[in-house]
Amino acid sequence: MGALVFEGLAADLAEAERVAASGQIDFSPCHEHDCVGSMAGANDESVVERLIWMRDVLGPMLKEAMEIGGPVDLRLLLAQALHMGDEAHNRNNAGTLLLFQALAPSLLRTSFTTEQKKEVFDFIASSDYFSGPTWLAMAKAAMDAAHGIEGSTVVTTMARNGVEFGLRVSGLPGNHWLTGPAQKVVGPMFAGYKPEDSGLDIGDSAISETCGFGGFAMAAAPAIVALVGGTVEEAVAYTRDMGQITTAENPNLTIPSLGFQGLPTGIDVRKVLDTGILPVINTAIAHKEAGIGMIGAGITHPPAEVFEKAIIALAEKLAPQFPRTEN
Repeated sequence: MGALVFEGLAADLAEAERVAASGQIDFSPCHEHDCVGSMAGANDESVVERLIWMRDVLGPMLKEAMEIGGPVDLRLLLAQALHMGDEAHNRNNAGTLLLFQALAPSLLRTSFTTEQKKEVFDFIASSDYFSGPTWLAMAKAAMDAAHGIEGSTVVTTMARNGVEFGLRVSGLPGNHWLTGPAQKVVGPMFAGYKPEDSGLDIGDSAISETCGFGGFAMAAAPAIVALVGGTVEEAVAYTRDMGQITTAENPNLTIPSLGFQGLPTGIDVRKVLDTGILPVINTAIAHKEAGIGMIGAGITHPPAEVFEKAIIALAEKLAPQFPRTEN
């Protein structure tokens, strides 16, 4: 509904609701359009105004800054952020500082007015989450490169829409989604809210865990427990558990407190089913009523049935390659 207003296809949210329900709008996931979008929910007038500003000022200024300064090595920045206490999903304090440090000289050299530059600098300074979408885009690019490998049981997408949880596996190319019910996110609530106010798990940000950071990197970010709940020991345990359901450790992204162990990377549906350990996702909690937005943060997991569906679909796909023979 917020997108319909932003795109000019509806004058307000009331009209947007009618348009959305009219049958004239085709719905499809961001992941099918080379995109990711983090948690949805807030869609009031201020959000639409902010999106217009991003379209007209922030986006073009970032584009021009990149043309001036050249590529930014995001893998290196992410490695540094992990060493500075981020897990790059819900804690982005260090990552935002590093990204801003990389962009600031070029932002200053753009052709935009001083006032517009100040708006962008103020926006970046207003939220530690500024770098968060950058890591999601990086993870999306990495996991798309791993998608469509014959016979692979590695998970390449985890996404949620507030109703269903969707999974894609490398060995099932294209948009072959395995779905199950979205789960509750359990964790601390912001003041004034209670657990029954929360909606179900929502957003594309679980691409971070799919790529091996976020919840998988909580051992690198002990301070995250203040936001999502639990203890430092539990945060470390999550990272160790994820090592049991992944194919390898990423030598480029390491955790100093674990002897520079690489992040557990490459969720294998077979290992999930063999161990009974589900991927951990640390994420925001959205209010169950659209428009209110984030009301807390916590821990959740995919529904087990999506992994069962995935292994059955993989087996059915491979079956014709291995015809049964009579004894």
